[in-house]
Amino acid sequence: MGVLAAEHGPVDGDVHGAPVFLPDDQQGCAHRGYTHLLHGRSVGGGDSPAVADLYDCSDPDQRETGLTAAALALSRGDLVLTPTDTVYGVAADAFTPAAVGKLLTAKNRGRNMPVPVLIGESSTLVGLVTTVPPAASALAEAFWPGGLTLVVEHAPTLAWDLGDAEGTVAVRLPADDITRDLLRRTGPLAVSSANRSGRPAATTAAEAVYQLGEMAAVVLDGGPRTSSAASTIVDCTTLVPRVLRLGAIDLDALREVVPEITD
Repeated sequence: MGVLAAEHGPVDGDVHGAPVFLPDDQQGCAHRGYTHLLHGRSVGGGDSPAVADLYDCSDPDQRETGLTAAALALSRGDLVLTPTDTVYGVAADAFTPAAVGKLLTAKNRGRNMPVPVLIGESSTLVGLVTTVPPAASALAEAFWPGGLTLVVEHAPTLAWDLGDAEGTVAVRLPADDITRDLLRRTGPLAVSSANRSGRPAATTAAEAVYQLGEMAAVVLDGGPRTSSAASTIVDCTTLVPRVLRLGAIDLDALREVVPEITD
């Protein structure tokens, strides 16, 4: 099943709790309160070319302006760097194959690692599948929003190409207000961790920009992400649901909802 090769689930790729090391000239950007990464300017500052428009989402006005700019950029097929409830992610319109291809290129990963999808409301899942398996419905009700990714068979009529997923999609509803506000404006987004394949995931906007800023149009800065726990992934495409990876939700908690689940 192609989706099983996905990068550790939605926006959890390469999260091992390891520190991110930046070159000496970028160290000032590696924490909240950095001064070199400014709206409309590059990480390097000075005469360096701009890499993306950055919006400080701790400021209500910038947050609103940034969400509007991000939604517009995504509708054009551009990439956006955004915080999630785990790490920073790189987002693309899930229904624009060229945009998903741009995301894969930015991360230097192939189609054999399909991109997961984030949704803004649990009710959106119904529109992505032909039938929601009872186990998937029960698990979503119990653990969404949060650290649970559900692998389901997507509706064959959907006009998307997330990679070689063989008719399946990994879906998650994140527990992050900024991410969900964006998703409510855009609909489902293809989102992966904001890092080059094989490198540590970004836990700050500066780290995300350092790795993928040249490929993105907009950066939403939601401050540092403190959770490095990957989501738990459950395959709901089989008669008996199967845990593909344990993460934020342990097996005992899953079995309280779906006793027959296997690991």
